[in-house]
Amino acid sequence: MDCHNPPATTPATTPAPATSPPHPLDDLTAAEFAAARRILEQSGRVTPTTRFPLVLLDEPPRAEAAAHRPGAPVHRRVRATLLDTATGAAGEALVDLTAGTVASWHDLRTDQAPYGQPPLLFEDYELCDRVVKADPGWRKAMADRGITDLELVVAAPLAAGSFGIPGEAGRRMLRSLTFLRCDEGDNPFAHPVAGLLADVDLIEQRVLRLLDTGAVPIPAECGRYEAEFTGPPRTDLRPLEITQPEGPSFTLDGTLLSWQNWSVRVGFNAREGLVLHQLSYRDGERERPVLHRASLAEMAVPYAEPNPTRNWVCYLDAGEYLLGRNANALRLGCDCLGEIRYLDAVLTDDHGHPYTAPNAICIHEEDIGLLWKHTNIFDDNAVQSRRSRRLVISYIATLGNYDYGFYWYLYQDGTIGFEVKSTGIVQTSAIEPGAGSPYGTEVAPGLLAPYHQHLFCVRLDPAVDGPRNTVEEVDVVPIATGPENPHGNAFTARATVVADTSQAGRLADPAVGRRWRIGNPGSLNRMGEPVAYTLVPQPGPVLLSQPGSSVARRVAYGTRHLWVTPYRADRRYPDGDYPNQHEGDAGIPEWLAEQQPLTDTELSLWHVFGPTHLPRLEDWPVMPVDSAGFTLRPTGFFDRNPSLDVPPTAQGGHCHA
Repeated sequence: MDCHNPPATTPATTPAPATSPPHPLDDLTAAEFAAARRILEQSGRVTPTTRFPLVLLDEPPRAEAAAHRPGAPVHRRVRATLLDTATGAAGEALVDLTAGTVASWHDLRTDQAPYGQPPLLFEDYELCDRVVKADPGWRKAMADRGITDLELVVAAPLAAGSFGIPGEAGRRMLRSLTFLRCDEGDNPFAHPVAGLLADVDLIEQRVLRLLDTGAVPIPAECGRYEAEFTGPPRTDLRPLEITQPEGPSFTLDGTLLSWQNWSVRVGFNAREGLVLHQLSYRDGERERPVLHRASLAEMAVPYAEPNPTRNWVCYLDAGEYLLGRNANALRLGCDCLGEIRYLDAVLTDDHGHPYTAPNAICIHEEDIGLLWKHTNIFDDNAVQSRRSRRLVISYIATLGNYDYGFYWYLYQDGTIGFEVKSTGIVQTSAIEPGAGSPYGTEVAPGLLAPYHQHLFCVRLDPAVDGPRNTVEEVDVVPIATGPENPHGNAFTARATVVADTSQAGRLADPAVGRRWRIGNPGSLNRMGEPVAYTLVPQPGPVLLSQPGSSVARRVAYGTRHLWVTPYRADRRYPDGDYPNQHEGDAGIPEWLAEQQPLTDTELSLWHVFGPTHLPRLEDWPVMPVDSAGFTLRPTGFFDRNPSLDVPPTAQGGHCHA
């Protein structure tokens, strides 16, 4: 099946318009974005050099959102980050759209420790390329390497981090590594120019520091992956058609999505991308909440090379680059397959003007095999079997060389899943051909793919049968052989309450099957136990950077697989509101400085997972998908299997030999 490109401004399939009144958690509309900008203009905050790195809905506190009733007035506020590109001055405004005023303004002290800059602008990328290529020192370094034609040179714009380099404090910076192309369609990551780093001041528009550690042979082999460069295609792959003649089983009322007893509000913003709100399951006549909010709040990609032109590389793709603004326009037949419904996203450009990102979100159903089955050997081998279907809510973002697919899954048995599929192109550097490196894999002659980590951090605001929840850490424990266990076969489960913030950071342990149970002490199942959902991790290594290093301070959340914190409406991101060039220890470390109780209260969970990537030859020139994720499984939330009412799916209700 061919991929189909969506139109420039409208989705290929437009969801049904909302028939219900506005909800306080609905995404901002183009009219609301325009109104916020107009209010800021009228207040004198906008000049010709003002840019809008980030404009977001100021979400109401969860209690206020839960108390909202259809038709009630909706109070709308916007948080807007403004940057003066002439001076570097920045500030954050809270705009009250309902009142038509700027409710508050505070300057961002980017010139004082611990610093912290607004996220990157799209125009910063072109500016960085232009500044680097105009720098005499950089041009000489390239000429020394035999490169004088700069038309096919890429000066990559890369987030700078914070390393205490003299002269950088308080400046708005990018660092730039250089890559070559053979032609305009070539893969630049096949030809890195090693040993050369330019540090760019974006406000003064100059190279602040040039580091040249000496020339390394530039890898010559191209890394093309398009069909015309990879030989004849396979001819034995037959068509696989996915059809739903009666249409999908889900319904959309604006952004309110309903499917197989589930309901959820689907949202999208510039920083986190896809956001789910008010996820609930209809159990008989009851609408039972499970999550108030779920999103990928941050993702860090720290690299392992210690050489001075590369030892700073650690990207915070949500807080520095903005995941949502880098979303793809999804294409039928390639990104999504089947009976698809797309949702557009409305975002703002660098100047604060709204625009439509078409086909940003894909919603569809998938058959995923067995849901449950039993062959009754005591009843003439009578068989009962049900197929499992899941609802997929997804989007894809491209961050430089990497592409990430983000997938939320809802299952008929009440399970929730989240998966990240990493693909795209590994970042590269150059070495002497055949020399090898302890810090990466030589994937082509002289081409090194450095070791690195992907540390995804999902924010979960649980609402398991209500807002007051408690987290327990559950381990499987063997029982010592003795009078109570004479044959040594016994084992049990041990649950430890995460009682306060002194215990808030937890490590997964596959050896004891560790998982975390989120229960509601005020809601009991028919066996008298608190209803619960269990977070089942798929753990990998936590952050491998040394304690006390810049990366460890800036990615402090990555040192544990789970953090449990008291819910606060203003605690949005695990590394703080402005992690770009921040010195670190913002977000979770700040929140846990004071001991607070964590039982029978409103909570936020921050779950960290992801692969530690030791690249293979098979990851070049484009990487097959590498998956990571977790599940949330009902654990005594229901009184029995909630999927018993799923009907047989075979013709006539029978399975056929």
